Amino acid sequence: MVRDVRGTWTWCGTLLLAGALAGGLSGCGPGVPSAPGGSPSSVSAPALPSPTTEPATPSAEPRPTEVLVEVVVDGGLAGVHNQLVVHYDGSWTSRSGDKPPRTGRQTPAEAAELRAALEDPAFALVPERPTGSPIPDGFQYHLTYRHRLVVADDGERPPALQRVFAALPEGGPPTNP
Repeated sequence: MVRDVRGTWTWCGTLLLAGALAGGLSGCGPGVPSAPGGSPSSVSAPALPSPTTEPATPSAEPRPTEVLVEVVVDGGLAGVHNQLVVHYDGSWTSRSGDKPPRTGRQTPAEAAELRAALEDPAFALVPERPTGSPIPDGFQYHLTYRHRLVVADDGERPPALQRVFAALPEGGPPTNP
């Protein structure tokens, strides 16, 4: 099934709507019996998940193993391409080039500090692209949080973005080759 960005089941919902408009049921989903004698009045359609109770909504409590934030670092004199993935439970994995990945876990206080920095309303106002001139041989940072991508470079950073970087494991984005 296909989900749209609001977390609703568009494919199944479309079939149910088409079936209801045609005077029958779509048969979408397991265990949906066909109406005896072709009459849809004796069978009720399965309930669709509500957007307010769907686990994929931003207001739902995330699972500990879900990705909280991902940071990809590109550039620099050495031409690095590094990735840091932090999960809601504070566990993290850092990959640098061809080296084996490094893993670790933030303390509960560190993980809470990172979540607070990401959920700060000021972070939502950080521009999605750098606004200044690029720095030659500088790094470019691609930070993804809740389907929002923020691209930054080594130039001036808003305080809210700097707060997120400071709360990342190992003291910030992975820039070592």
